[in-house]
Amino acid sequence: MDIPIWFWIGFGAFLVGMLALDLGVFHRKAKVIAPKEALIWSGVWFSISMAFAALVFIWHGSQAGTEFLTGYMIEWSLSIDNVFVFVLIFGFFKVPAAYQYRVLFWGVLSALIMRGVLIGAGAALLANFHWIIFIFGGFLIFSGARIAFHDESKADPTRNPMVRIFRRFVPTATEYDGQKFFTRKNGKWLATPLLTVLIAIEATDLAFAIDSIPAIFAITDEPFIVFTANALAILGLRSLYFALAGVIHKFVFLKYGLSLVLVFVGAKMLASDVYHMPASLSLGVVISILGITVVASLFKVNHDEIPDTAKIDEPNKPIESPSRNGVSAGMENH
Repeated sequence: MDIPIWFWIGFGAFLVGMLALDLGVFHRKAKVIAPKEALIWSGVWFSISMAFAALVFIWHGSQAGTEFLTGYMIEWSLSIDNVFVFVLIFGFFKVPAAYQYRVLFWGVLSALIMRGVLIGAGAALLANFHWIIFIFGGFLIFSGARIAFHDESKADPTRNPMVRIFRRFVPTATEYDGQKFFTRKNGKWLATPLLTVLIAIEATDLAFAIDSIPAIFAITDEPFIVFTANALAILGLRSLYFALAGVIHKFVFLKYGLSLVLVFVGAKMLASDVYHMPASLSLGVVISILGITVVASLFKVNHDEIPDTAKIDEPNKPIESPSRNGVSAGMENH
């Protein structure tokens, strides 16, 4: 797949422009993002991603277009797992809702740079050492099993090595100072707790990137497809967080679906020398797994919320007279 340099430059300019417009115009001031606004922005980012997918189909054919869609769906689904961890981190550090968007913005910017470096390194390794694909495949299967059996709700962000190193060497204030990352107290510059939260978010994204990037390399070895699928999914992560933060607990089976997706793409990598699965089939498998787990989660939650009418309407239980509750009982005593 021959990608002209101007296409890379154009996509990079698009990313910079959208991020500048986002922070400089639409979210210039700290505010609480309402679920309705978050859903609208999620729709905007998804529409942009689908428009880009259409361009890939037109300019580079159905194979490249399907690979992009599959990679995008994998990254997008793993982003939902990010949302759950972000909820835990913001809750643990008691971050005011109005400041959370700013943390996620700078987290996304750093994530784009970090993933660009990792994707470049991964592409170089695969191009020079074919056997690396089997290490990636085995790692993805291990990661899938870890997601299925790991209870993230018990995670302690302060135990993360990056957070511990930061707290040890960087003087940090005990209170937030608006949405600032640094503050000045008694003539000394101190980091605010908001910067600690940003470090925790970055550490989390690094861990997820190590899972998601090899997963997309299982679909395609074209760096441009891998990077654009990652980047467009990440751009929508902020609005996805605010749209799902209040209901993420309802997707009780989702982590098992994500686990299956990682195991599937890991197995696909391990078998790549024996069988090359069409990109369209991979896309169908990923969408089916995610769809089934989401529907099953919502069904379980709705079923659990239905009141047990058998306990409410017990026909054989005698109805107590008001006299047993004290009103008429007092009259009987007279």
